Amino acid sequence: MKSFKDLSLSKQLNQAIDELGFTSPTPIQSEVYPIILSGKDVVGIAQTGTGKTLAFGIPLIQRLEALPPETQGLILLPTRELAEQVSVSLKKLLPSLTLALVIGGASARHQTAILRRHPKIIIATPGRLIDLMQSGIVTLQNIAILILDEADRMFDMGFAPQINKIIVATPAKKQVLLFSATMPPEIARLATKYMQLPLRVEVAPAGTTSELVEQEIFVVSQKTRPQLLEKILGEYCGTVLIFTRTKHGARKLAIIIRNMGYTAAEIHSNRSLGQRRNALAGFKSGKYRILVATDIAARGIDVIGIELVINYDLPENPDDYIHRIGRTGRANRVGKAISMATPNQAKKINAIERAIRTRLPITKTPTDLPSSRTAPPRLFSTNRTRYSSQNRPQKFRRKN
Repeated sequence: MKSFKDLSLSKQLNQAIDELGFTSPTPIQSEVYPIILSGKDVVGIAQTGTGKTLAFGIPLIQRLEALPPETQGLILLPTRELAEQVSVSLKKLLPSLTLALVIGGASARHQTAILRRHPKIIIATPGRLIDLMQSGIVTLQNIAILILDEADRMFDMGFAPQINKIIVATPAKKQVLLFSATMPPEIARLATKYMQLPLRVEVAPAGTTSELVEQEIFVVSQKTRPQLLEKILGEYCGTVLIFTRTKHGARKLAIIIRNMGYTAAEIHSNRSLGQRRNALAGFKSGKYRILVATDIAARGIDVIGIELVINYDLPENPDDYIHRIGRTGRANRVGKAISMATPNQAKKINAIERAIRTRLPITKTPTDLPSSRTAPPRLFSTNRTRYSSQNRPQKFRRKN
């Protein structure tokens, strides 16, 4: 499918797509649209940043318009930020669309009022939806289309019991759509249990990273990381997203960065919904040049033009590396991802390399930093395969 015009979409959807400036579908969109519109179950695997939201959003709206008025769609997501972004995207497609955003940290009274108006689409995180189900405020008996976005992340976050409870509460006859960048065994089992002969659409191998993202890694001691970070931040002039392993680490690092003279905000589970919204809005608007986050934001940030992603701490789950660096190199723009590893983290590096099916090029630590213990040559060889010159993105904007 070369154009959105190839689909028999409603006049309103075609107009919205034109106004948003979309002309050609992305590969995942092109592959899944006909299947979803035919009513079949789908497991969609694609790199992060390839347009998965519109891959299910456009056919979802089209399908619901053709179904009986009482039918509803349900979209489950792992984080509040991601749920809010999906809500905004669908509203842009069809402003008249009635939808309920059901997430923790927001007013339950307001959500209850919207749910009682029988919205066409419910966008929810599992925890808050279960709370409202148990209170008798919402039932899922009219759900005709169920979508699980970033399904693997929901399992990583321990949502499996809630997801099963939600699915059981929906009608047995429904269309189920799963979307993710990775395909762990839990997703395969879920597809086998609750989906009717689902078609798997994989536009890139599970775990593939974008060729537009240049990756490198430094092997440094724990105490040297702040100095290396300061040097890196001084060499790039664009927006920077930094990931830490813990919420306490994110808070401390944000303070360190502000003491360096940079504007920085933080997003993690210790921040209220309002604080997280303000941090993300400030990052998008340019108020904050740097955003420090835990993996809660690895799939919950959709900001075009992030120049650099830094893994200050390596992720616990190798798949999270794919989602982290997928925050840059979006919308056909080049990006850069820099990771920091300590000499005893060779196993983590190897696990990430297996997940992305490529070697991470190791960059020599700058000589003007405090010396750190070098890694064993057998584990961190400087002669490892790097990207070819044909695949290397264009030069990044460095300060003069």
